Amino acid sequence: MPANSAPIHGFKPYKAKKGEEYMNEKQLEHFRDILNAWKEELMHEVDRTVDHMKDDAANFPDPADRASQEEEFSIELRTRDRERKLIKKIDESLNEADTGEYGYCETCGVEIGIRRLEARPTATQCIDCKSLDEIKEKQNKGK
Repeated sequence: MPANSAPIHGFKPYKAKKGEEYMNEKQLEHFRDILNAWKEELMHEVDRTVDHMKDDAANFPDPADRASQEEEFSIELRTRDRERKLIKKIDESLNEADTGEYGYCETCGVEIGIRRLEARPTATQCIDCKSLDEIKEKQNKGK
């Protein structure tokens, strides 16, 4: 299977028809489906983590075992926190799809592009504005 036809969260890449309007209802539906599936996967992971921490929590008498378990739980909680922030971004993207703002750069207003959105469904900037922001960020770190 070619790289450009790999499923995204279980979805095949969108194939735009010639002359098709950007972010029409079919495209919006495609991205809503991707975003909702991604959110569902993340929510499932949250539930799994809670269950895992309840089931595996033990009061080990050995301090090294206890420290290992605490570190494992800490890493898992940090991961879930990042995913919580991602769920918030997914919800924002879904809201943008409802208001007609999804797929357009929040900085310059141009189309972000279907392929970029499939690579990063929560993208809010076109590749040019994102690249410029990253360059500015690197320059500011050097000061």
